[in-house]
Amino acid sequence: MERKFSFSEGEFYHIYNRGTDKRTIFLDDDDYRYFQKLLYMCNSVERIMLRDLSTGVSVYSISRESTLVDIGAYCLMPNHFHLLLYEKADGGISTFLKKLSTAYAMYFNKKYKRTGGLFEGRFKAVHVVEDGYLEYLFSYIHLNPIKIFQVDWRVAGIRNLKKAQAYLNDYNHSSYIDYLGIIRKENSILTKNNFPEYFSDISDFKNITDDWLNYGCQFNVDGTLPIGTQVGPV
Repeated sequence: MERKFSFSEGEFYHIYNRGTDKRTIFLDDDDYRYFQKLLYMCNSVERIMLRDLSTGVSVYSISRESTLVDIGAYCLMPNHFHLLLYEKADGGISTFLKKLSTAYAMYFNKKYKRTGGLFEGRFKAVHVVEDGYLEYLFSYIHLNPIKIFQVDWRVAGIRNLKKAQAYLNDYNHSSYIDYLGIIRKENSILTKNNFPEYFSDISDFKNITDDWLNYGCQFNVDGTLPIGTQVGPV
């Protein structure tokens, strides 16, 4: 499907894609971790060296020179992923996603002895032009794993808030826990320099995200916002 816009330097974009035929693209923890490493390694103007991902050296300690994009948030789900990106230079997002998708498909196909495309065609992108919507996406992206915990939470409301919060705290395949101040090597994936500082501290981020968690029932039945804006795959 042809996009109705071109990526522009200095703009924000919500990027997402899922496996072809909605297939699962992360089958175990190693798959998630490999994709997270690629989020770091592929975000560079330099050519990616896949052998660096299989050495004993920590990938996150490797210098990347200049990065292609700024990554404000991400979340990996069993059959799709979400990224919140800032276009630093012309062609940055397209180059980054090409490197990322190609490298992961090569890894996945080799590991699981399959051939052919892994993702559902060209990655999807939404140009984020409103400040309120950009702020909201930090919650939307990070709350995606709640669909695993309780599939109908957006329409039925959370049945057990404490357990839902605990589930998010233990979900290692997104940047949610990085915003909670948890120190881990994956902290280096985020490059937030050009994103607005919406959260004054950790508790402010937590409170805003919990507000959306509490009021998820305000979404429409199809998972959209009341104004009808679709922000990602179901």
